[in-house]
Amino acid sequence: MKVAFVVQRYGLEVMGGSELHCRLVAERLADRGHDCTVYTSAAKDYVTWRNEYPAGQSVLNAVAVKRYKVRRPRDIRDFNAYSDWIFHNSHSRRDELDWMQRQGPFSPSLIEALRREEKDHDLFIFFTYLYYNTYWGLPAVQNRPKALVPTAHDEPALRLEIMREVFASPQAVVFNTESEKSMLGRAFPFEGRYQDTVGVGVDISERPDPEGFRRRYGLFSPFILYAGRIEPGKGCAELFDYFLRYAGRRSNLSLVLVGKQLMPIPNHPRVHYLGFVTPGDKNDAMAAAEVTIHPSHLESLCMAALESLAVKTPILVQGRTEPLKDHCLKGRCGLYFKNYEEFAGCLDLLLRDGRLRKSLGSNGLKYVRQHYTWQRVLDKYEAMFQALGQPFRQIQEKTSPG
Repeated sequence: MKVAFVVQRYGLEVMGGSELHCRLVAERLADRGHDCTVYTSAAKDYVTWRNEYPAGQSVLNAVAVKRYKVRRPRDIRDFNAYSDWIFHNSHSRRDELDWMQRQGPFSPSLIEALRREEKDHDLFIFFTYLYYNTYWGLPAVQNRPKALVPTAHDEPALRLEIMREVFASPQAVVFNTESEKSMLGRAFPFEGRYQDTVGVGVDISERPDPEGFRRRYGLFSPFILYAGRIEPGKGCAELFDYFLRYAGRRSNLSLVLVGKQLMPIPNHPRVHYLGFVTPGDKNDAMAAAEVTIHPSHLESLCMAALESLAVKTPILVQGRTEPLKDHCLKGRCGLYFKNYEEFAGCLDLLLRDGRLRKSLGSNGLKYVRQHYTWQRVLDKYEAMFQALGQPFRQIQEKTSPG
């Protein structure tokens, strides 16, 4: 199959959830022999959408990448103020279209490329419902099947009227979790279209090296780990508040952070920021942690939680986030909290009961092997390819000249 992916950013340095999700799926499908092409912007930073990658075509890990310049960068303060207004006031369709253009990445040349090169591909997969490239890209593709991977969570943007157009356009919708599917199903009709809950694959390391990680970074006392973008939108302000309050009760517990820093980190002797680490070091860090913390209120899957479970480390998650809570309940692999008292109580239990941690961790690995192996995920994508391809071939045969 000649498969085109459309996503707002793409690259080895782009570690956002949906963008990394897209890259991993594209690379794995290319490994299976599919001809994969990514249409994306030249932006690296999702806050400003500045053009940092060179526009044009390149190849990354056997995937063709076509990048197009962003015509206008985003002023995040102006955008946030406009979002606050539009989410809380009566407004017009034109206002919503203005919001989408401000959201970005505003790249009309990317949309024109989709129209021009649609015939070169068998089908298109759009990652993330939220951005300019998806809203305008979906209708630009008119004669090939389209799939949407929404990566959605319950947020005000979902309730804009123009989002009905986004969810009405694709012939297939690929959900990350059953809770995401249920949430979206309450707002948008999906009857008559191909639907599946797929998620993303996780590499399972047979021999993580937790002790090697401790030696390399000089971390010999017990620690809990957060891996991901360090920003308020990921629940990190709440995490810092809760940990510092809890740290007064336990003199030897540390909080270790890995990922891109987008907010101030507390200056505290038991808060350790390691910056970006290699995938191997991140894997070893998860194996060395007593528990990994996932405090975000806005998740559709959370790859970091699955990676933690793959090395038998239990998870402690934000209980108001249904996909995270569902991982804990369905996999019997972690605990969840909704306030400081529950956070502290869960940590107390996990830290004092090694048998519980081991049991939750073993359950987590079974859960990942059952639902999130790459073979399972890619087989589901290929089943979608076949389901979409046959009806479109029949339509094209009926409408072709002669």
